[in-house]
Amino acid sequence: MDKNGSSYGESSSDDVEAPLLLPAARSGTMAKGDRRRPASAAAAAWVRALLAHKYPAIAAGPAACAAVCAAVDLGDGHGEARNMLGVLAWVFLWWVTGAVPLAVASMAPLFLFPALGISSSDDVARAYMGDVISLVLGSFILALAVDHHRIHRRLALNVLSLFCGDPVRPSLLLLGVTGTTALVSMWIHNTACTVMMMPVATGILQRFPRGDIDDGGGQEVRRFSKAVVLGVVYASAIGGMATLTGTGVNIILVGMWSSYFPEQKPITFSSWMSFGLPMAIILFLALWLTLCLMYCSNNTAKALSAYLDRSHLRRELSLLGPMAFAEKMVLAVFGGLVVLWMTRNITDNIPGWGVLFHNKVGDGTVTIMMATLLFIIPSGKREGEKLMDWNKCKKIQWSIILLLGAGFAIADGFKTSGLTDILSNGLRFLKGAPTLVIVPVACVFSGIMTEFTSDDSTTTLVLPLFAELAKSIEVHPALLMVSGAIGAQLSYLLPTGSPSNVVGFSTGYITIKDLVATGLPLKIVAIAALTVLLPTLGSTIFGMDIKS
Repeated sequence: MDKNGSSYGESSSDDVEAPLLLPAARSGTMAKGDRRRPASAAAAAWVRALLAHKYPAIAAGPAACAAVCAAVDLGDGHGEARNMLGVLAWVFLWWVTGAVPLAVASMAPLFLFPALGISSSDDVARAYMGDVISLVLGSFILALAVDHHRIHRRLALNVLSLFCGDPVRPSLLLLGVTGTTALVSMWIHNTACTVMMMPVATGILQRFPRGDIDDGGGQEVRRFSKAVVLGVVYASAIGGMATLTGTGVNIILVGMWSSYFPEQKPITFSSWMSFGLPMAIILFLALWLTLCLMYCSNNTAKALSAYLDRSHLRRELSLLGPMAFAEKMVLAVFGGLVVLWMTRNITDNIPGWGVLFHNKVGDGTVTIMMATLLFIIPSGKREGEKLMDWNKCKKIQWSIILLLGAGFAIADGFKTSGLTDILSNGLRFLKGAPTLVIVPVACVFSGIMTEFTSDDSTTTLVLPLFAELAKSIEVHPALLMVSGAIGAQLSYLLPTGSPSNVVGFSTGYITIKDLVATGLPLKIVAIAALTVLLPTLGSTIFGMDIKS
């Protein structure tokens, strides 16, 4: 992984020119006392060569897998689950260490799953091209269209001129970017929000130098750039938590709640917002404070002032003039896609347009359809020119798509190997436990699983387990199911956690280490807030009996 955060460029062997073989030491007239020095120098060179080619990190993956498969015993008949843990250790180490390019590490399940008997080659390959993958692919094409026609520049100038401050106030600018993202994410799907707001964020960051700068100001600019991208990624997830329409997780929760527990008080749009909005506000404040403390210092304002000036920004905005036809059409396509996303499935009582197609159409379907329009609609600039052409699509981050596919493959591996059932059985100790134990344990369980697959996949996998577990240990289902749904939305540590993380990671401004360093405090705050709010505020909203 390079220092700009991009981990999907050239292969490792192209990045570092390190010799695999060293020339033999010259013999002859060398003094007897000096012969140890060339030997030690040769050994040191061998070590440097091994480290340069990342061979220790490369070997760590299969070594960890072998260690898990040899040492872990999950009981009779659970060999596949043990192998799944080994694969997880291998792939995770390669992701974190950057031993091989990100795309290569993400393709590892394609040969590890069949080799270790977890699933067939056809089954694991299908995980790499599902509806969510289509959604991300179409979103990347739309983002490229926004970038090509420089729409993000116009939006970024509007946000900058409004929140920049005079003099520049980095904390206010972060509040403006993250607050706008969270507000938008309350009403549209968080993935759609990230796709819409990330070009605005990168449009802001394009005003800053991207290359290596040795002075302190350059370091401050790079840190602030990370904060802006992370702010958009996390704010879209936090805002989506507040309403039923903000994320698919909440919709899945409502559907499974009514299916498993029809006798319980139903979860409506207003009742969920009464609980989700306070959670979102607490998390948003934690996000803003975390970004300010971790990525802003006393020198940040001075470093940014060289590139940001409110009066200059407003002049630049006026110089852009009115929007061209191509810009309007790209925004129209994007706006149409957002409407289609929001109205495909509305509620159980108000069906969306998806029923016209027997609910066989997914979000990825309409994303690819609307992206296709970009290759059909003329740009109005030159004769025969369309809004997009395939040459511009060569910039698509295919390695990120492979990364997301690996996440889905791992999720399927959890299920097919039986590892999910083992983890679920391990939670039966919660019977008779107090609420202050049940809520965080359920949230942490779901929160760990969601790091390796999408939020929706985790929710679909975990909530049925929690519904049955609630019956068997005789507790109110909201304690487990709401905790599981909130935990599934806390995919803050790895790019594979959600498409929003993938979109942010694909910008190249952030690394996995940045996600972990920023996301871990947020995850802890979320678990703590849920542990307090669910037994108190949630008892009224969901009709819980605290004694249960």
